[in-house]
Formats: sequence, C-alpha cells, structure tokens
Amino acid sequence: MKLLVTGGAGFIGSAVVRQAIRDGHEVVNLDKLTYAGSLTNVESVADNPRYAFEQADICDRPRLDAILAQHRPDAIMHLAAESHVDRSIDGPAAFIETNITGTYTLLEAARAYWTAQGKPEGFRFHHISTDEVFGSLGPTGKFTEDTPYDPRSPYSASKAASDHLVRAWHETYGLPVVLTNCSNNYGPFHFPEKLIPVVILKALSGAPIPIYGKGDNIRDWLFVEDHADALLSVLQKGRLGRSYNIGGENEATNLELVSKICAILDERRPGNRPYAEQITFVTDRPGHDQRYAIDPTRIRTELGWRPSVTLDQGLERTVDWFLTHEDWWRALQDRDGVGKRLGQG
Repeated sequence: MKLLVTGGAGFIGSAVVRQAIRDGHEVVNLDKLTYAGSLTNVESVADNPRYAFEQADICDRPRLDAILAQHRPDAIMHLAAESHVDRSIDGPAAFIETNITGTYTLLEAARAYWTAQGKPEGFRFHHISTDEVFGSLGPTGKFTEDTPYDPRSPYSASKAASDHLVRAWHETYGLPVVLTNCSNNYGPFHFPEKLIPVVILKALSGAPIPIYGKGDNIRDWLFVEDHADALLSVLQKGRLGRSYNIGGENEATNLELVSKICAILDERRPGNRPYAEQITFVTDRPGHDQRYAIDPTRIRTELGWRPSVTLDQGLERTVDWFLTHEDWWRALQDRDGVGKRLGQG
C-alpha cells in the first residue's frame, strides 16, 4: 500500500513510518515539524526509495489537496496531534486548532480526494486516538470500545471531538474509516516531556525525579513498536466504521513504573546512590485521571493481535536506547517547555 502518515516525524508516527517501510509499504510522511517533531526520528528510512517527506500543516487545505493529488495514497493514517496533557492545560488553543480543526480539514481533503478517485473500495482513513477520551476508571473495570466518552482535560476533549468528527464523516458521507484508541505509549524516540523519558533524564542528571501526587495513578503501558504493528494491522484488516482499543496489558502505578526505571539504571549505569533516592513527590496535575486500563478483547479476537513486549522488557529496551542515544535527546533540550514543569493551572 501507499500510505500518507500525518505526524510521521513524531514519537508514535515515526514508529509507524519505520514499521511500514520495513513491511514493504510506500510512505509519504506529512509533518508540520512542531516542537515535538524531528526528522532524526526517521533518518533510518530517509534514503529509502519508498519514502517521501512533505512538510505541511493539516490545517492548510490547499496544501493537503496538492499532496494528495501528487502522491495518490491508498490510505491515510492520521497521527498528527497536540498530545501533552500538561501543555493543554497551559495553552488549550493549539489543541483545538490542531486536533479539531486540523482533523476536520484533513477529513474534507480526504473526502474530496476519495470522491475524485471514484471512491475506491480499498481506500482507508485511519484515525489514531487515545484512551483518555474515556475519562478515568476506578479500581476495577477496563475501557471497551463501547465505554461512554468522558474527557477530563483540554487534550482529551479535543481528541474526543476529533473521534466524533471521523465517525460523522463515515456515517454522513460514507468515508471509509477505522479508528483506534491506545493506552500510554513509551519507547525509543519518546519526546523528553513525557513521564518515562523525564524520569530517565532527571535520574541521569542527578536532579529530583518528580512524581505527581502520591504516585498512585495507574496507566496501561504500550511499547510504541507494538503499537505501530497494531495500527498497521487495523488499517489492513479492521472493519470499516469500527473502533479498536489497543493496550499493552501492562498496568502499573506511576510510582511502580518509576521504581522499575530506577532499578534498571542502577544496573546499567550505577551511581553513588540508588536512583530511587531522587524520587520527589510534587503537587498533582489539575484533573489528573486516576486510572486507565484497556480491554483488548476486540482486537485480539477479530484481528489476532496482542502485544509482544512486557513492561519490564520494554523499559529495559527504552532505558538502553536513551543511554546509547545521548546525542538525540541532548539536541532537544532547548526546545520549548523541555525540562520545565507545565500544566499547573
């Protein structure tokens, strides 16, 4: 297939680009290259004849029309988004613009392109979203594809809106879509504003390792390369109009997660004291969801997919990657917001 991947220079998008090239697909990477995007993330495939890059904003309709007409993709995988909850608390406007207006603009460009091509049956618009649209869970239960939406942050509200737009374009215009909602991703090339890379880099620098509240918030952790594999599986085998929840089947509290990372660092790069002694509890984030957990029954039973990487394996691979790619993360330290506490309301 020939895929147009939006946000393909970001963390998850670049993993999709690399995996798609490995799988033999052609890929057009469309990315605005905001603070969180880097072409370094796709350097390994940049010279591949099946890869092309287009710098563009998904809110720019004429540019989208031109790119679609030029490259004529068989499918669109839409990952371009503002995605950091803390940033959405400080500046929600960018999330409304990119996640809602941008998705609308891309949907309209996709619909016009699909219509002009004669509405080919094989065309797909794959919208990639988050489990945060479902809100917060108590100590039991898991999110299914039928869980009512209950977003709690500007970020999750904007993603919920984009999900609704995609479903509406399918029902109203017949646009062939599939949707996915994933749990928390981690792995190589993770931009250093999210929890796991922040913990690794704070630990290595000898700085306090911040944990919000009591550290008892629970997340289901999904290794990013497993996620990329799942997304390509849904794109090719998922039922039209259907959504699929993608989880790592790896629940852990934030404190458990940070303690695991510290223990790995104690083995890989021992210091003068255990890294866990740097853990510091800080004021919680406003509206911090208590627990996320994914029920992956649908994707497992319908598509035969399940994660291949356990949390312990994935954390070891992630820590090792950051230890051997210091040039990558050091180049990002001067970008807006990196290393600062955001989202305190």
